[in-house]
Amino acid sequence: MITYPKARRVTTAASVLLLTLTVPVASASSAAQDTPPQTPRTAPARSGIPTSAVDHVANFYGAYVDVLHDTGRGSLANSLRHHYLTAGLRQDLARWETAHHRDGVLRGKGVPTAWKVTYEDSGMGHSWTRVNLTWHDRQHRAHHSHLTVQSDIATMKISGIRTE
Repeated sequence: MITYPKARRVTTAASVLLLTLTVPVASASSAAQDTPPQTPRTAPARSGIPTSAVDHVANFYGAYVDVLHDTGRGSLANSLRHHYLTAGLRQDLARWETAHHRDGVLRGKGVPTAWKVTYEDSGMGHSWTRVNLTWHDRQHRAHHSHLTVQSDIATMKISGIRTE
């Protein structure tokens, strides 16, 4: 039989044990309520196939913007133009750039901060894609420009660029 002082010690020990088990849980749950739940961020997937005219346009604009951002207009940018653009378009761009004093591929000055390419239409051996370029000014405001890019399906080369 348990005597009263012994019961008090057991009750006190049990209370201390319960208190130590519940206090961290209570602290953790109150901390969880103070901070928003964290959602895991995954990197967006990027993929493509070498037989897609749309992927060629996306690959070109991605590489071209990266090169201009990293090193400026130089031999690598010219090599990309030679690889991805038809000879006729390169000549048209040279004339356009002389007249407008801007990059003809981007139809602007400077380097965009982002780009997005979406399929528009195809027919008669051509494919058209829409290129959305995001630019930021000195006040960090975003501005957008939109281009329609024509590709020759047979060669996958970009054969036309026009501003929307």
